[in-house]
Amino acid sequence: MRFGIKGVVMPAYEYVCKDCLKDFTIFLSLKEYDEKPKIKCPHCGSDKVQRKFTGFFAKTDKKS
Repeated sequence: MRFGIKGVVMPAYEYVCKDCLKDFTIFLSLKEYDEKPKIKCPHCGSDKVQRKFTGFFAKTDKKS
């Protein structure tokens, strides 16, 4: 995750390109992701990409 404008958390979405087989990460707000944008590979420009399912973590101020 990274912080966007005004400290808003922006999740990182990881993809793999089916043409050049390179991995890449896209940062989108939840609203942007819900709009289902057309993701293109930043390496070759292909739109044949697949989202990777990866783990995540959440940081809180509370001790568990």
